Amino acid sequence: MGKMIDKTKAAGNKVAGEAKDTVGKATGNERLQAEGKVQKAKGAVQDVTGSVKGALGNKV
Repeated sequence: MGKMIDKTKAAGNKVAGEAKDTVGKATGNERLQAEGKVQKAKGAVQDVTGSVKGALGNKV
């Protein structure tokens, strides 16, 4: 179950991060663009965490 939660959160963070990054680029807002990059990275970490939890099953 933890795997699906992490994967879902990861997808949300990746999408939101991409949106912030794109809007930041389009408007010249470097802070928003940086926030987007950080949020996309957070999503990538959550994705890996979900994969590890899935591989280990109930051991985690």
